[in-house]
Amino acid sequence: MEPHTGYGQTVAKIILFGEHAVVYGHPAIALPLTSLRMTADVTPTGGTAQESTLSGLGWTGRLQAAPARFASIARAAEVASAFAGHPDAGLHIATHSDFPPERGLGSSAAAAGAVIRGVLDAFDVPATRQEIFELTQQAETVAHGRPSGLDAVATSADTPVHFQGGQPTDLDYALDAWIVIADSGEEGSTLETVTHVRSRYDADPAATSVVLDRLGAITGEVVDDMRAGDIADMGDRMTEAHHLLAGLGVSDERLDAMVTAAVGAGALGAKLTGGGRGGCVIALAADEDSAHRIEEALVLAGARATWVHAPQPGTFAGEGAR
Repeated sequence: MEPHTGYGQTVAKIILFGEHAVVYGHPAIALPLTSLRMTADVTPTGGTAQESTLSGLGWTGRLQAAPARFASIARAAEVASAFAGHPDAGLHIATHSDFPPERGLGSSAAAAGAVIRGVLDAFDVPATRQEIFELTQQAETVAHGRPSGLDAVATSADTPVHFQGGQPTDLDYALDAWIVIADSGEEGSTLETVTHVRSRYDADPAATSVVLDRLGAITGEVVDDMRAGDIADMGDRMTEAHHLLAGLGVSDERLDAMVTAAVGAGALGAKLTGGGRGGCVIALAADEDSAHRIEEALVLAGARATWVHAPQPGTFAGEGAR
């Protein structure tokens, strides 16, 4: 078939538990946010790869001239084109995102995954889920150095994902709780915080391992909580996880203040999600009224945007953003 405009779609994600520890082989649980989408339309232009252009995510122009934050998209287009058998294809890529970048919501992996799917669709080249994962990981390496693979899996999933040692497993347990997500308004850098934790680990592996081991253990305990429907214990573990992450040096004053505000407004628990030092906080709420009270408290604490997600079997459906 002749090349045509291809379409790719992925979603945002939050890490419920296990960020940073997952890089060291511990388990993590991520939740895809199917109401917050990333899309990419990819049109072969007939030119060369050096002439490829991008429109979206805050940039319009030649892809090779785009700022460094778009390196993973450029790499995604490169590896997908090579996989499709058109390594020097010129492309016009148009993206749209329902959620901001650099907030721990998986924007980098979501953008790379959407572009990869769009390129493959444009050239009518099929790929397995594993092949798309591997291509996304190649793009993510540019953005994050040593990505765990969690974002690449979760941004294309339909249900919560348990991830350990590079192996994802879908979790089918219903979570009878509301999740409030609050954007601090500050960009985070996963590469920066992952590098920071690695430096701490190299300098003092024994002490750092204690923290990482506990974060891993919490994730295992949360799987039991989900199975039992014990959201109160899950909330306690969420706040504990935040304090452990803060102890690793990946939180900041704004995130800490938002966690405090959420818990003070009745959240069962709250924590940063993703790389930290910016990005988002998530809070666990027992019901809709509590969720909206927590949302208001987070706005007063400085949140730039919030999303409230209702409990659904296996996933969440968003109510929209403030």
